[in-house]
Amino acid sequence: MTNDAAAVETGTPGTGTPDAALVGASRAVREGSPGRAGRTASPGRVGHLVPPAGPRRVLALAQLSNSVGDGAYYVTSALYFTHVVGLPAGRVGLGLTVAWAIGSLVGVPLGRLADRRGPRGTAVLLALATGLAVASFLVVRGFLPFVLAACAYASAQSGLAAARQALLAGLIPAGERTGLLAHLQSTLNAGLAVGAGLGGLALHAGSRAAYLGVFAVDAVSFLLCAALLLRLPSVAPTATGVRRGHGLGVLRDRPYALVTLLNTVLLLRMPLLSLGIPLWITERTDAPAWLVSALFVLNTGAVMLFQVRMARGVTGLATAARAIRVSGLVMLASCAVFALSSSLSPWAAAGILVLGAVLQVVAEMKQSAGSWQLAFDLAPADRTGEYQGFFGTGVTVARTLGPLVLTALLVDWGTPGWLLLGGLMLAASYGMGPATKWAATRGAVTAQDDQDQQGQQDPQGQQDQQDPQGQQGQQGQQGQQGHPNRSGRQGGAEVRQPVPVN
Repeated sequence: MTNDAAAVETGTPGTGTPDAALVGASRAVREGSPGRAGRTASPGRVGHLVPPAGPRRVLALAQLSNSVGDGAYYVTSALYFTHVVGLPAGRVGLGLTVAWAIGSLVGVPLGRLADRRGPRGTAVLLALATGLAVASFLVVRGFLPFVLAACAYASAQSGLAAARQALLAGLIPAGERTGLLAHLQSTLNAGLAVGAGLGGLALHAGSRAAYLGVFAVDAVSFLLCAALLLRLPSVAPTATGVRRGHGLGVLRDRPYALVTLLNTVLLLRMPLLSLGIPLWITERTDAPAWLVSALFVLNTGAVMLFQVRMARGVTGLATAARAIRVSGLVMLASCAVFALSSSLSPWAAAGILVLGAVLQVVAEMKQSAGSWQLAFDLAPADRTGEYQGFFGTGVTVARTLGPLVLTALLVDWGTPGWLLLGGLMLAASYGMGPATKWAATRGAVTAQDDQDQQGQQDPQGQQDQQDPQGQQGQQGQQGQQGHPNRSGRQGGAEVRQPVPVN
């Protein structure tokens, strides 16, 4: 159910050398002193399921707190809105679709707000806003109030995800982020499992009070998340030197937009477990229906236990692109195996489905680790929130369009649909390598354009450009701070150096 040992590179931050990509983002990371966020976690410790003490563990606890509430909400919300509030199922689906569409649009400006105002404060406010939005569901009695509350919830959730990513980028050195994200993904699945159990108790009770109790727990979980985020070190705003006149923002970065699009295609696996496979089992195979729940438990448990290990080898752009290519191959094999289950006896079909689910979760964990690395490494260091907000729209698009695509391919087309889905995943995974190379090389050009326009507005910057000796000294200083596959800054603009991508 991934939506997200340590990937510690030799010579990266935490060994006493500051990473230029994080200059101005966090003093703790910049100083790299023991006991601060920039310290190195030993591979043995990070390999455990629980992150080491400090900001990493606080981030994990914050993730755990609201994921427990979300797990209970996801299990009970549909029945609450239809059976308790009394809304037609079609209207509930329409309202949620509208809400998440709006949430995907506001994720970018809210991420930009985190860059300009500071990610910790923004994340805390958005966590509180999410809690209030959930609490408003307790008093919803009609369709319009439901849509407004759902829009507030989806918008706050999307912005919170972007702000937390920007906060993580400011506190954790670049070479260690994917490893921590693997920990957070394991934590997320554990919290969702616990929350689903609580939601199951409410479903068993079936009373209005039980449903309201679930929503109250979810609201309180976000208040606890906000309190935990306040315990983290403050991270300074990073977008103070970024040009604000261009409304398109991240959309101008066409290579990054292409990477996001390809990742969105790969994210079609998300509704596969919750919709595609259940429909396939019940409509196209003779396997027992309870296998749907068993495969869900298998997926969740595998992510909890093995996501950290799967992410261990992803340490840069090249290894991220390679992991995504492997995920495409494994996903194609998974689709082919699932397709075989339609013409077998019940227990033979069940065995084939379990094998397909194992391959699917391996592909899922590989793709998750690779996409996390690309999302951070290809984004300018001073616009992490904005870029993460845009990258996160892929989740919303996949969840919105995925049910339509998967229903048509799997239920209507059957075996050819599975093979077409696997081929689409393979093509997207192999296209990620060239797209990553383009994004890595074009980043420097885009940043130079920003620098030139900023220099026209900064007389002191023009004077520095007219001084060859001063410019030479500045470049020399950057050369000392620079690191392969890392970002540097020049004159207030972020410059991404071309890197080899296999």
